[in-house]
Amino acid sequence: MPSVYIKTYGCQMNVRDSEQVSRQLQARGYTLAEGERDADVILINTCSVRDQAEQKAMNKMGALAQLKKAKPDLVLGFMGCMAQSRGADILDRLPDVDLIAGTQKFHEVANMVDRLRGVGSAPAATGAEVVAPDLASLPLPAAPADRRAPLVDIASEKGSQNTIREHVLAPKQVTAFVSIMQGCNMRCTFCIVPSTRGEERSRPIDDIVREVQWLAASGVKEVTLLGQIVNLYGRHEFPAVDGKSPFVQLLEAVCDVQGIERVRFTSPHPIGFRKDLVAAFGRLPKLCGHVHLPLQSGSNRLLRQMHRGYTAEAYLKLVAQLREANPDIALTTDIIVGFPGETEEDFAATVHVMREAQFDNSFIFRYSPRKDTPAATMDEQLPEDVKMDRNQRLLAVQDEIAKERNLRLVGQEVEVLVEGESKTNPFRYSGRTRCNKIVILEANERWRGQLLPVRIRETTGYTYYAEPSLTADTLDTTVA
Repeated sequence: MPSVYIKTYGCQMNVRDSEQVSRQLQARGYTLAEGERDADVILINTCSVRDQAEQKAMNKMGALAQLKKAKPDLVLGFMGCMAQSRGADILDRLPDVDLIAGTQKFHEVANMVDRLRGVGSAPAATGAEVVAPDLASLPLPAAPADRRAPLVDIASEKGSQNTIREHVLAPKQVTAFVSIMQGCNMRCTFCIVPSTRGEERSRPIDDIVREVQWLAASGVKEVTLLGQIVNLYGRHEFPAVDGKSPFVQLLEAVCDVQGIERVRFTSPHPIGFRKDLVAAFGRLPKLCGHVHLPLQSGSNRLLRQMHRGYTAEAYLKLVAQLREANPDIALTTDIIVGFPGETEEDFAATVHVMREAQFDNSFIFRYSPRKDTPAATMDEQLPEDVKMDRNQRLLAVQDEIAKERNLRLVGQEVEVLVEGESKTNPFRYSGRTRCNKIVILEANERWRGQLLPVRIRETTGYTYYAEPSLTADTLDTTVA
C-alpha cells in the first residue's frame, strides 16, 4: 500500500487542514509513513505569516528533493498558505515539486495525488464520508515519464469552508480542533492572510454541532473552535438572535453537546468582543477561561497604521471587562516589534500596555515584510538588529510578569484535563487547566482523559508540576 508523510508548519488551522488531507488519503488506501524516507508521497503544509516560515518550508523541500534520486516515483507537494501565495512560481526554484494546492483545495489533494501516481478515477473528496477504493481493481501506476507534469491548483472554490470536517483521532484522544470558518476581511496592513485564505466564509451551526457530536461520541472531551478571526463567525451569513451574535449562538450550541466538557476558541480579534461574548465567559460553565487576544502594538499611532480598528485604551478596557466577567481568566497575546517607523516611544507604549494587561504569556514576533501587503512598502523599515533588541527586551518584560502571575497558582487546587504522555517526557503525563496552563504530573493510565483535580506544587514559569489533590480520590477513574 502506498504511504504518505505530511509535515505541517504554522497555526492550529494548518494542523486541522493536514488532518483532513490525511483522513481522505487514508480513505483511499494510503498508510501514514513514520518518516520521510519511508514515504511514497511527501506533503508540506505551509505558512506565510512570516518570511522565516516560508524559507523553512522551501529549504525543507529542497532537502527532500534529493530523495528523488533514489526514488524517482516519489510525489512531492506543497499545500496551504505559501502554495496559495506563490503558486507555480515555486517551480522556478524547486522544479522537482509535483503538487501545489492552495488553501481552498485541501479536499482535492487526494485526487491530485492519485492522478500524479497514475491511479485511476477516485471518489470526489467533498468533505462527506469517503469510501476507500478497491485497490485491487485499480490499474497500476503508469511508469513515470522523464518529468511528470506538476499539478497546480490555487483557484478559489465556493463552499470550501465546509470541506474540513473529518478527523483522524489517536487512541484515547480527548481534545480536538474544529474548523468553523475560513478567510479574513480585516486587511491589517502587515498581514498576508486575506490573500492566502480568501474572504470570510462560515459553516452552518448545525453542521458544526454534528461534527462536535461525533467527536464527543468518539471520546473527545474538549474542542477548540478555529477561525482566522473566529469571533466574527457568521456575521455575513447568519442573523443575531435575541441580541446574541452568530458566534455566541454557536458557543451555546457546542456547549450543549453531551460529553463535551470544555470549549475553547482561537484566534479572535478585539473588535469582535461585543457584550454578549464578554458575558459568555461568566455564564457558560464549559467555556474555558482563556482568551488569546492579539494586541500587535501598544502605540495608537502604529495601531492606526496597522488598520487594527482599536486604540490601546479600548484594548485595556476590554481586558478589564473580560476579567470582570471571569476573574480567573488567563490572557495571552501576539505582539509585533519593529513595525515600519516604530520609535522608542512607540515601543515604550507597547511595554506599558503589556504591564497594564498583565498577560499570562505573549508571542512576540519581529516584523517581517510580506508580499503585496501595504506595510512592506512603507518608509522607515527598521534594521534587524533593532527588531532583535526590542524582541529580547519585550520578552524579558513578559517573563517577569509571567513569573509573578504563575507563582500565584503554586499551592492552589485546579482542574486539569489529562491528555496523555508529556511531549518532553514519556514517563510523565501532561494536561491543561481551564486557563490553558500546561501541567505535568506522574503517569497513571487511570487519569488519562479525566478532569482531574490537582494541587500545583511548583512552576518553572510557564510549566506547572502537580499531584492529584485529595478530592481526586472521589473520582471514578476505572480504565475504560
